[in-house]
Amino acid sequence: MTNPILEADLLVSGAELITMNARREVIRDGAIAVRGNSIVAVGKREALERSVRARTTRDASGFVLTPGFHDGHIHITGDPLTRGFVRRVPDQSWNDNLSKWVIPLFKAQTPADEALAAKLSALAMIRFGTTSFMEAGTVIHLEAVMEGLAESGIRGRVGRWVEGRTYDPAADPAIRTGEAIELLQSEVEAFPDDGETLLAAWPVLVGHSTNSDEVWLAAKALADANGLKLSAHMSPRASDPEWFLANYGRRPVEHLADIGALGPNVCLTHLADTDMAEVELLAATGTSAIHCPHAAFLGGFGLARKGLHPEMMAKGVPLMLGTDGMAASILSSARLMAAAYRDARDDQDLLPATRLLELMTVDGAKVMGWEGRTGALIPGAKADFVLHDTRTPEWGGPLFDSVGQLALSAPPSAVHSVWIDGRQVLEAGRNLLLDEEKLLADAVQAGEAIVARTGLPIRTPWPVL
Repeated sequence: MTNPILEADLLVSGAELITMNARREVIRDGAIAVRGNSIVAVGKREALERSVRARTTRDASGFVLTPGFHDGHIHITGDPLTRGFVRRVPDQSWNDNLSKWVIPLFKAQTPADEALAAKLSALAMIRFGTTSFMEAGTVIHLEAVMEGLAESGIRGRVGRWVEGRTYDPAADPAIRTGEAIELLQSEVEAFPDDGETLLAAWPVLVGHSTNSDEVWLAAKALADANGLKLSAHMSPRASDPEWFLANYGRRPVEHLADIGALGPNVCLTHLADTDMAEVELLAATGTSAIHCPHAAFLGGFGLARKGLHPEMMAKGVPLMLGTDGMAASILSSARLMAAAYRDARDDQDLLPATRLLELMTVDGAKVMGWEGRTGALIPGAKADFVLHDTRTPEWGGPLFDSVGQLALSAPPSAVHSVWIDGRQVLEAGRNLLLDEEKLLADAVQAGEAIVARTGLPIRTPWPVL
């Protein structure tokens, strides 16, 4: 008795597959079959070529094929159009730099600017193998951003800029809180998440000390009722713990646990200034942590001295990586995390290559609530996958250990082709859906106009003649 032939739209064969399945199998001379937006078969090339009849075939000899990567925290507006603009003033505090330089740049953007920035961000993420992301909660013009992202074909969850705490003694805090809660409700209704859509809105808070308890609880209730995730910034520096201690008498994670705002559908980004009691609360409540190595280590958060992300993972806290918009390559972020924490702990075996690949794939899927749907090459998962070209000097010749070579040696730019939801979006490093030249030209004009609207001075560290 012969097995029935499996019908497929695409068969990619001949690659070395890093499956990230439960057994973490690596399949040499492997193949993957896709029908619609899902993976329908994974195995050895010879077996699938016998058992699958595909409308299109692709020879992937010389490539490593992996699941698409996840970016858990990225500002897709603001930064992409003004990245070269010097915003930091060394003699000002971090909060002053944020309020007087960074935030004005975000607030000066028009809907067209934010749509353009979103497309640029998607272009960069896809180019480095990221197929799914969670936005950082600093979008102002959500409708325009969603339209821009839809052109790129990327998978993402996005939220408006939501605060909800007033600092003006004369203002009515109930009004500000009510406006924030209404904003959260409206975005979730406008862009619902049915589990299948590529783009949807989640309740993403600015976090820090900007959200009242009522806003935290309303966001948590929305996430609970709609099967969503709640994400927010927290404790990149000592200023957040200091504020919570001064106002509530307890540290941020302790306070959020006390009011009932933590849980398996809550993600807190940064958590650089955290103590072990807070780590225990994260583990006990199932709350996830999102670590952004570039923001932390380049921003001088002090992680080498006090960071507890390895301890979080040891305690079972779900953790994924984010670029924070400071880097497009999540692979580079993973390497930075490993290098910094290995040095800080004097432990060269900490965060091995296998762990880095997990953080970018299956762990990211788990934190996003997509376990079994993204992050692994398994039948039934979404067809989000990447072909990495191994024919570069950095791969080092033969594939002795593709996991180690990819995680520690391969150039991020070796991403050759990308599929998201069964649709190819990148080929030979070129985006198939976005006009790269026009986007980059438009970005130059838009960035100059944004800075001009803020009235902020353009500064350079060295004289420009």
